[in-house]
Amino acid sequence: MIPADQCRTMEDVRGSVDKIDEQVVVLLGSRFRLMEAAARIKRNREDVRDEERKAAVIAHVRRRAEEVGAPPELVAQLYDLLVEGSIAYEFEKFDAR
Repeated sequence: MIPADQCRTMEDVRGSVDKIDEQVVVLLGSRFRLMEAAARIKRNREDVRDEERKAAVIAHVRRRAEEVGAPPELVAQLYDLLVEGSIAYEFEKFDAR
């Protein structure tokens, strides 16, 4: 991966973006395996949705986005979608057990 300040062509940029996307997908896979573990561990279906935890996760990623120079509102929106998708996935796994 070529750091942004060293990219000289669009091919450099696109190649680096593709490598980051690969890493993101692998990490998302790991995150969803953890949702499977949560569905296995939680005793009650009502425990799957935890609005306090969701708010804490989104607040944390918003702060981290600011620290690393990413757009905090966009990151928060992406995480809202990710967390809602994770909750739906966990419900699916919980109900299947």
